[in-house]
Amino acid sequence: QVQLVESGGGLVQPGGSLKLSCAASGRIFSINAMGWYRQAPGKQRELVAIISSSGITNVADSVKGRFTISRDNAENTLSLQMNSLKPEDTALYYCYLYNNPETYWGQGTQVTVSS
Repeated sequence: QVQLVESGGGLVQPGGSLKLSCAASGRIFSINAMGWYRQAPGKQRELVAIISSSGITNVADSVKGRFTISRDNAENTLSLQMNSLKPEDTALYYCYLYNNPETYWGQGTQVTVSS
């Protein structure tokens, strides 16, 4: 079984920064993909950014240039550095792990961008 635990969410003013972290534990294969999705009230869950175990990234256009995804394979941790935050970034952010053939999700961490 795999567990994902997110941390780092909170309330921040527009233009501010936050860093989300996700710690994965359990039976994790060396070749996998990890990432962040988000879901705002009344909207569908959407991809924010994803990174493979080899470091290949895919970042949503809406956050490109503002958010940076990174991972530590030795520690099985995932991070999302979010800069220049906007009110439209407000959402519940979920950590994701694709551990072929299973997919796992964290419980989510709330990010609220408001003045």
